[in-house]
Amino acid sequence: MTTKLTWHGHATLGLETGGYKLVIDPFFTGNPAADISPAAVQADFLLVSHGHGDHVGDAIAIARRTGATIISNYEIASWFEGQGVKKTYGQHLGGGHKHPFGYLKLTLALHGSMLPDGSYGGNPCGFLLTTNEGKKLYFAQDTGLFGDMKLIGEEGLDVAVIPIGDNYTMGPNDALRAVRMLEPKVVVPIHYNTWELIAQDAAAWKVRVEQETNTKVIVLKPGESYSV
Repeated sequence: MTTKLTWHGHATLGLETGGYKLVIDPFFTGNPAADISPAAVQADFLLVSHGHGDHVGDAIAIARRTGATIISNYEIASWFEGQGVKKTYGQHLGGGHKHPFGYLKLTLALHGSMLPDGSYGGNPCGFLLTTNEGKKLYFAQDTGLFGDMKLIGEEGLDVAVIPIGDNYTMGPNDALRAVRMLEPKVVVPIHYNTWELIAQDAAAWKVRVEQETNTKVIVLKPGESYSV
């Protein structure tokens, strides 16, 4: 069964795998790059990498409407529970769990995580997913470059999703170094061109990556999908 990855602009991603619909960092309202409204989003699970507003986004409204389970670190999962979300699941960095859609492990991310109301959001994370069909996908989300990406790459990645916007996350140069450590078959750039501050030339980055590594770059426009 095919796993389909869709970029909704910024760091918001849809994933369909094994008959389940996942949305990662569901930021639609206020996202100038978003291709759909939060009212149109269907989800069984919502994955939230950290507490910033452009990643928590519309998670509460979507979870209430769809009945989706929100998965995040323990602090953020508890915060969502306090906001009236009925189904949450808390994990922590380095810990994995077998969910219905696959085995999900929370990975290190170098970033912040304060929640929109100023509450403590624990540690930011990325997501390493092994689907039920055995595909391995790494969602770095908001992070700077870190050496343990080499260890994540040892998992044998089919797809890596990494930021290239700079200022708040890795920029193009560090993202290229990340690809060298991760060695995925395919890389998808995110977290760029939402606003002028993080504007980047993804096409130029694709050329560099494919010239200097064995990884294929898939540059998506908001609303476009890639089948793994």
